[in-house]
Amino acid sequence: MFTFKNLDETTRKHMLAEANHGGAQATEYFGKRLTDVGRTAWPELLLDAIRGGTTETLAAKLREQGRLKSVETSHRKGVPYEKAVPSNAAELLAEGEFNRYYCRAVCIRALAEARKVLVYRGRPSANPRPESEDWVGKHVDPTALLNDLRTTPGEDPKMGLPSVNSGLTVCLD
Repeated sequence: MFTFKNLDETTRKHMLAEANHGGAQATEYFGKRLTDVGRTAWPELLLDAIRGGTTETLAAKLREQGRLKSVETSHRKGVPYEKAVPSNAAELLAEGEFNRYYCRAVCIRALAEARKVLVYRGRPSANPRPESEDWVGKHVDPTALLNDLRTTPGEDPKMGLPSVNSGLTVCLD
């Protein structure tokens, strides 16, 4: 379960604006594990979570009505094979995308309020990666992080924050 220190009405308004940033489409990234039904539902599910939900409510909605694939194609030594989609696929997509919009909103607030942005662990990890732990307690440039997150939908941000399943997020300092 994620803890978002600055998730309030103001942050949610910025998240919603960011989800619609650059056009009429309500999201920039559609998870590769979504079915056609899931891809159709995804924008509104994400917007509902941004308006008043959580990563948990978003993940629960993703698990409904055949929105996630049960198998996916992977490769081993260049040979494709089918494997089961991980049981936490809904959580990974929900946490990852909700957190990206949350981080973007916090950066916008920091710039508007002339404040700093601090990295913290928003979700506990039994075995945190050393590269994730290196981020905890550091300040980041809100303009650089915002631009990075806006230009890297569906891929790891160039700054490395927040990386998939790291549990890291940011707050106002």
